[in-house]
Amino acid sequence: MSQEQSSAPIQLIDMVFPGDANHHGTLFGGVALAHMDKVAFLAASRHGRAAFVTASSEKIDFAAPARIGDMVEVTGRVMRVGRRSLDVEVELIAEAPVSGERRLCTRGRFTLVAVEADNLLPPMVETVLRDAAPPLRMVDMIFPNQTNHYGTLYGGDALRMMGKAAFIASTRHARSVMVMAASDRIDFRSPIKEGEMVELTAEVRMTGRSSVRIAVDLSAEDLITGGRRHAATALFTMVSVDESGRSKPIADAKWYG
Repeated sequence: MSQEQSSAPIQLIDMVFPGDANHHGTLFGGVALAHMDKVAFLAASRHGRAAFVTASSEKIDFAAPARIGDMVEVTGRVMRVGRRSLDVEVELIAEAPVSGERRLCTRGRFTLVAVEADNLLPPMVETVLRDAAPPLRMVDMIFPNQTNHYGTLYGGDALRMMGKAAFIASTRHARSVMVMAASDRIDFRSPIKEGEMVELTAEVRMTGRSSVRIAVDLSAEDLITGGRRHAATALFTMVSVDESGRSKPIADAKWYG
């Protein structure tokens, strides 16, 4: 017996860099599928609190390209839960950072199976939608190549993740080309281990004539136990710049939700 509905979404946001693109300047299909499979795995693991493997995916059609310089927003929702397997619907949207133009690139459904699970998967839980736009939230996972000899995340990689979150939040807020002007304060509170999921929350704290201050929180989550802890906090100042790299006023700053 299975349940068919949707659960709270989980979201990964990344940039399309030249190394991710083909000679046409568009995102490799394999990179897009890797993003989608990662989000499906994280959504399944957060719901089931078990070790999952991908069993199959439905036909995935690419409707529009994601180009170099675009942001890609990959969102996964658990849609069906059975005894040992579940389905996650994943969509990938490309977003032009400055204009805000968004394109649905592809959507697909992934079936994942819990391995070595002692209990049945938990049932679906109805989620409540809120009218107010929340702060930017994005997730990622820690792999061995990101950790030191103690098996914990390098501080530099944590800073890279938090800087990317600040860039995305400030760009969506100002709809301008943004660069980092300062990292005002960073506090590391707890190490992040290999195999854990990290969730970044970025929130606009202040908007000036040409600058935005972004607070970023980094949390770590054990995908099996569900245990969460606050790992780091940072405050960044991002500045709007023109084609020559000089600061320019933010014309019509608003939050994009």
